Amino acid sequence: MTSLAIPNRPVFRAQEVCELAEVQPYVLRTWEAEFPDLGVAKANGARVYRRADVERVLRIKHLLFVDGLTLAGARKRLGEEAPSSTPEVVEDADVAALIDGETREELRNVRRGLQWILGVLAGEGLTAADFVLRAAPAPVTKAKKGSAAKAARPSASKAGKVVKKRKR
Repeated sequence: MTSLAIPNRPVFRAQEVCELAEVQPYVLRTWEAEFPDLGVAKANGARVYRRADVERVLRIKHLLFVDGLTLAGARKRLGEEAPSSTPEVVEDADVAALIDGETREELRNVRRGLQWILGVLAGEGLTAADFVLRAAPAPVTKAKKGSAAKAARPSASKAGKVVKKRKR
């Protein structure tokens, strides 16, 4: 197996893993389905991988393309191989560096909602009025002139129109 220099970082985005392994994103997603412990989490819809996951992707690629094993054979071989002695720890700061401010705010809202649910379940006297989750406002798009007025009222030509069947 050729040695590949993996950047010295604790986490990688899916696209970076695809580039390192030289595989298409659909291939990586297929391997993710076949090997459920592959990949850390989905942050903002993006899959995040640890360094150990990148090494495992490269090992899977080698087993499939060089050794000629099937997915089942690769799964069996990986199960036979000794697992790493200590699992790599991914710090919250590493994952936080990959998400934007909007996602952070959404996660804070989820945390508040879960804390509220725990309070209700614990019988702390919380009611539905104590917590209100509000959706983000919809983006404002410019409408064509007069289109809002047309959408608000039904067309006069179509309202009450009777369609007669044609004789053949």
